[in-house]
Amino acid sequence: MKRLFDLWLAFFASLFLLLPFMLIAAMVRFTSAGPVFYWSGRVGRNNKIFNMPKFRSMRVDTPAVATHLLADPQQFLTPIGSFLRKSSLDELPQLWSIIKGDMSFVGPRPALFNQDDLIELRTQHGVDKLVPGLTGWAQINGRDELPIPDKVGLDVEYLNNQSFWFDLKILLLTFLKVIRRDGVQH
Repeated sequence: MKRLFDLWLAFFASLFLLLPFMLIAAMVRFTSAGPVFYWSGRVGRNNKIFNMPKFRSMRVDTPAVATHLLADPQQFLTPIGSFLRKSSLDELPQLWSIIKGDMSFVGPRPALFNQDDLIELRTQHGVDKLVPGLTGWAQINGRDELPIPDKVGLDVEYLNNQSFWFDLKILLLTFLKVIRRDGVQH
């Protein structure tokens, strides 16, 4: 049922977001050198690596590490990068990953391929068995500010309490967080 819901919602979201998607793509292309999309190696279900698209918000010479590990992330932002990140519009291309089945709308956020500490802790707790999500329980309870053990604790809480209604609650709370721009680092 979750997969069917993901496909249904991704289809309607794609139709609704087609015009904004094209406008953002044009803005990315015309405000900085490089491709429109950034394909990030991410850890999926059973620790399988997949490529996740995002609208490119950073320059092409940015190191492939989590943003919080950069000494000065601001120096790597494109002219519209801060806006894309604060509004979470850089995440829209992940609808493709949902349609492909690499991601779901709700689940733990996919770790970067090189976030060994996060991957190891998730594996120890069985979180690696879940399909990663566009949003998740940890996302709405702290997002980028959470220390890794706390994030994994929330992922485990989601693992143990999964349901259609819990997913709907997470989607609603995510929408409210995005509107308020809570917990977003740029």
